[in-house]
Amino acid sequence: MTALTKSQIKRKALVEATIELVNNSGFHAAPMSKIAKMANVSPATIYLYFENKQDLVNKVYIEVKAAFTEYAFATYDPKMDVEKGFEIIWKRIADFKLKECEEAMFLAQCDNTPIIDEPSRQQGIKHLQPLLDLWERGRKEGRIKPLSDYILYAYAINPLSFLMIMQKRGAFQLNEDHLEEAYQSAWSSIKK
Repeated sequence: MTALTKSQIKRKALVEATIELVNNSGFHAAPMSKIAKMANVSPATIYLYFENKQDLVNKVYIEVKAAFTEYAFATYDPKMDVEKGFEIIWKRIADFKLKECEEAMFLAQCDNTPIIDEPSRQQGIKHLQPLLDLWERGRKEGRIKPLSDYILYAYAINPLSFLMIMQKRGAFQLNEDHLEEAYQSAWSSIKK
């Protein structure tokens, strides 16, 4: 593993500060000056990497979405049976959301509020293509309900965000049995 350059360290600090501030204070309560201070860089440094606050948040979103989907699809093979493929992807998504809680919370904020511009949102959706392709194959094979990808995502994937938030608040502690129950519920909600 190679060491990060000084420039990479500063950019990484800006990304982490953005995620933390957006998660804890919201997009509008995260001014560039506060992000710079939290990242321990001068405000002018931000503009070496990002055009403005919208560009910063859009790029952080795309980076986090790319890391999320890389993790989600790491052990998935498109030749797998539809149900097995969905199980692997779903459980990897759950694992990411529970282990990388800050990044997952940031994605949830971005997906559920208008802080990301539409081109960035569309770029983020492209990262989910293996899941969308699996669902399309499942619909063609008659294994998955003939519903839109948005409805499938709402019923099968979005509940993980709720469970992650409840765990982060300390209201509910997920264990292996809960995760299996949640997976079975997700599969039941979309299977034909």
